[in-house]
Amino acid sequence: MEEPEITEELIAAHGLKPDEYDRLLEIVGRTPTFTELGIFSAMWNEHCSYKSSKRWLRTLPTEGPQVICGPGENAGVVDIGDGQAVVFKMESHNHPSYIEPYQGAATGVGGILRDVFTMGARPIAAMNALSFGMPDHPKTRQLVHGVVEGVGGYGNCFGVPTVGGEVRFHRAYNGNCLVNAFAAGLVDADNIFYSAASGVGMPVVYLGAKTGRDGVGGATMASAEFDDTIEEKRPTVQVGDPFTEKRLLEACLELMASGAVISIQDMGAAGLTCSAVEMGDKGGLGIRLDLDRVPARETGMTAYEMMLSESQERMLMVLKPEREADAKAIFDKWDLDFAVVGETIAEDRFIVMHGNAVKADVPLRALSGNAPEYDRPWVETPAAEPMADVPEIDPIDGLKALIGSVNYCSRAWVYRQYDSQVMADTARTPGMGAGIVRVHGTEKLLAFTSDVTPRYVRANPFEGGKQAVAEAYRNLTAVGATPLASTDNLNFGNPEKPEIMGQFVGAIKGIGAACAALDMPIVSGNVSLYNETDGSAILPTPTIGAVGLIAHADDVIGAEVRDGHVALLIGGTGTHLGQSALLAEVFNREDGDAPHVDLDAERRAGDFIRANRAHVKACTDISDGGLALAAFELAEAAGVGVTLDVTGTAELFGEDQGRYLVACNFDQAEALMVAAAEAGVEIASVGRFTGDKVRIGRSAAPLDELSAIYRGTFGAVFD
Repeated sequence: MEEPEITEELIAAHGLKPDEYDRLLEIVGRTPTFTELGIFSAMWNEHCSYKSSKRWLRTLPTEGPQVICGPGENAGVVDIGDGQAVVFKMESHNHPSYIEPYQGAATGVGGILRDVFTMGARPIAAMNALSFGMPDHPKTRQLVHGVVEGVGGYGNCFGVPTVGGEVRFHRAYNGNCLVNAFAAGLVDADNIFYSAASGVGMPVVYLGAKTGRDGVGGATMASAEFDDTIEEKRPTVQVGDPFTEKRLLEACLELMASGAVISIQDMGAAGLTCSAVEMGDKGGLGIRLDLDRVPARETGMTAYEMMLSESQERMLMVLKPEREADAKAIFDKWDLDFAVVGETIAEDRFIVMHGNAVKADVPLRALSGNAPEYDRPWVETPAAEPMADVPEIDPIDGLKALIGSVNYCSRAWVYRQYDSQVMADTARTPGMGAGIVRVHGTEKLLAFTSDVTPRYVRANPFEGGKQAVAEAYRNLTAVGATPLASTDNLNFGNPEKPEIMGQFVGAIKGIGAACAALDMPIVSGNVSLYNETDGSAILPTPTIGAVGLIAHADDVIGAEVRDGHVALLIGGTGTHLGQSALLAEVFNREDGDAPHVDLDAERRAGDFIRANRAHVKACTDISDGGLALAAFELAEAAGVGVTLDVTGTAELFGEDQGRYLVACNFDQAEALMVAAAEAGVEIASVGRFTGDKVRIGRSAAPLDELSAIYRGTFGAVFD
């Protein structure tokens, strides 16, 4: 097939700016072939090269005594003691999920699972963070159904429990939903696998499913804004098969245990191109590929298509030559393709052969390690205008407005479509704070959470970035876990706009400050930019996924709210209503500043909760909706009423940070008050869990009535 002529239009269609193409010409020393243009486009786009964000990502804290492997590999690795480690990462599949919701979400789950088991870990938990447009937008219903079914369809069939996540709705996501997928796995700390190739003349082996035309150009598509040509991008979305992925997991782990693997890389974004280049670049080697040996499921595929295909369930490995036959036998057993498709070479070259012709021959390190890097102009987000007065409202009316909205009602409609109990080690299912999974065969447990409040980040990126980390810290603390480390999924608009880049920079600074102060280093992550449609950006959404360790099952803080328990507020009375859920849902306002995050106070309160967990029967952090919503959620989960002595609107619905609501017996409340005085932590009794009503001041409503609203709203909107 004759390759197209390299024109300005073709270059622009590949997302390369004129100066980037000039740089390409300087590196290659001639006009590139069509395949070379595609390879450079894939490796230099935002999704693969992080060219707009690398400068700022380097400022994040990534080290600590618990960190075995930080950013740069397929996933981060953290020590959990006893020779074991947890491997985890979060990644986006935003653009594909908007175009083709089911397959976009499903392959997002598949990709993050491969990132984990590529490191040699068996996946034990998954989460997802989903952001959609308004329920009355014509596309939202289709997106919600497709994405949720895709997440559940892939994860359930693969056999990994979904233990947590979040769902939000805002008009800023009308043209660009967000699908952020998280996965974690367990590995022996002395048996971790990395992607750096080593040794000259080593066989490069293709493993897994066959290559098709699905997903060609997916990474480039994910590095551009949407416009009215969005439907034309449907062929760039990958198609997944969870049963093939399950076989790939078992085959890879068996092969790893055999000692045949030198290095391994998942074929994710940009497929064969990115996996081969990253393996070579990290190992300081070149790679030669022969595409005639690549297993293909479609006839007549070109070198361009094969190099840029993002067909799912594929791996690339460098194997010990003497173990080739053993390795092939394992993959034959699992009915998966196994093909030697190339070799490592000493020269800094990336050579691609097809049909006995050279289709690409370029310096390998120019594609990865020497990819463009930009210091984008940015402007600091202006300080928020003073907030207008908020009128006093009936507290029960305010609570009904919150629990009757799709943003703060029960998420059971969503998570009931996910299998949260598969593998039989889930100790706490979705809907009750952080998810908890037992470390099989030990007394240890791992807790998982995902958090961000985009309204805060838009109003004040620095405080909003801090708050995302702090809330993750509190969610782990509230179940008794010691936070270990974090992963991030930084979702923003077009970084070429200084105000958007300013949001990114501010959020990174806030995230970095909080991770350092709370000992939660960033060990992996993903950046998703250009989340805009027709120039309208999403809310800045830097999602933080975090993992915590619980040393023993006895250390778990349960959810045992019972009639007669005291309600204790730890961390002080709050009155901050700026950017609050109450403003948004009751008054249709999004004004004021984000709440300030005192990281020292966060640390003190968290340490206090964990040190005194024996006195705590149930605990939740206070975030969106303030004290009123936190008290209702604890009461509703237990089927017990609650009476709050607090009456003011700001005191009930304020979203000041660093606070927890605790349920305990009277004698335990006394012990906590003594301990709090010694620790310098504010504490106050704010009511009691009792009866069958929710009473706030002089206002009351039957718990059953409120529960029906809370549990019925999501289904009423989306069924």
